[in-house]
Amino acid sequence: MDAWIYLSVLAAAFQTLRFMLQKSLSMGTLSASGATFARFFYAAPFAALMAVLYLAWRGQGLPQLGAVFWTYVLIGGLAQILATWCVVVLFSRRNFAVGITLKKTEVIQTALVGLIVLGDRISMPGFAAIVIGLFGVLFLSDVPGSDAGWAKRLTNRAAGLGLVSGALFAVSAVTYRGATLEVASADAFLRAAVTVSAVTLSQTLGMALWLSRREPGELSRVWAARGRAVWMGLASVGGSVGWFTAFTLQNAAYVFAVGQVEVVFSLIASVFFFNETITRREMTGIALLTASILLLVLLG
Repeated sequence: MDAWIYLSVLAAAFQTLRFMLQKSLSMGTLSASGATFARFFYAAPFAALMAVLYLAWRGQGLPQLGAVFWTYVLIGGLAQILATWCVVVLFSRRNFAVGITLKKTEVIQTALVGLIVLGDRISMPGFAAIVIGLFGVLFLSDVPGSDAGWAKRLTNRAAGLGLVSGALFAVSAVTYRGATLEVASADAFLRAAVTVSAVTLSQTLGMALWLSRREPGELSRVWAARGRAVWMGLASVGGSVGWFTAFTLQNAAYVFAVGQVEVVFSLIASVFFFNETITRREMTGIALLTASILLLVLLG
């Protein structure tokens, strides 16, 4: 298999670990915004160190980074912040596996955003996979214990948070791919390392200013939670490097499609770590959405 496939699976594993830690921190320790900030704050130093060491090992300086690169970085960084906040809030409303799966509508939405922004194309047969994925979302967006119709299932807040987070993650993925392609280097890992470092630094600075004004005291709580949060930062860097390197090699929609294996990882985490129960309906929805993403790869 191609390298980008292995990188996507590895990134999905790291991302599942990061979301597990993030959910744990958001359950009484930090606010949704604080847990979102911690993800970037504890990742930024590791990302910067990785980029510096790799550039030194390669014996070259920082590549020239133009205005287009920084535009992609800032748009993608803001979209990822908002998307991550949506997912953290979603965790308090639905179980871990369903929250992750609703977020994974990013795969379908990334295909559309990639076409509009970068001209990345998927083949016509891929639309069949998208239809199957929509049915999966219908199952997953059901209101627990409710006999409401399909419209209610699609308009409840949990479904909205999942779909909005997917759209925002789609924007961030496509703009991050655009940013990596703007780094003047033939080395895929170097392009990824530089972009990850730029993104996490800008996100840390932006959210630190926001929290200092809007949630006084939350920055202190983030620092107090460093014993667990630092591991979230490491997992975040591992996932980001995997995603970003894969983005330099392949269409972002296909990268996220392979990353759908995260649903399997999240099911394991949901049952064995959070002691949550997966209903038959949720299993059906997860299966349909997973099938749609696999078909998107096979048919696309």
